[in-house]
Amino acid sequence: MDLILGFFFGIVGSAYFVYGRKQQHGMALVSGVALMVYSMLVSGALWLIVLGVGFMVLPFVVSF
Repeated sequence: MDLILGFFFGIVGSAYFVYGRKQQHGMALVSGVALMVYSMLVSGALWLIVLGVGFMVLPFVVSF
């Protein structure tokens, strides 16, 4: 389960990273990097889901 969640959030993170780089949107770029990296540092499906959703929502709440 952790592998599947990590793979999903990694794909979403790479999309955020490409979007942030092309559109000059800093928070999307940072969220993309965070989504790609955090799954290697966190174990447990619950924490992967909570942090993943948090990082996915972050560019819509905070902008710089």
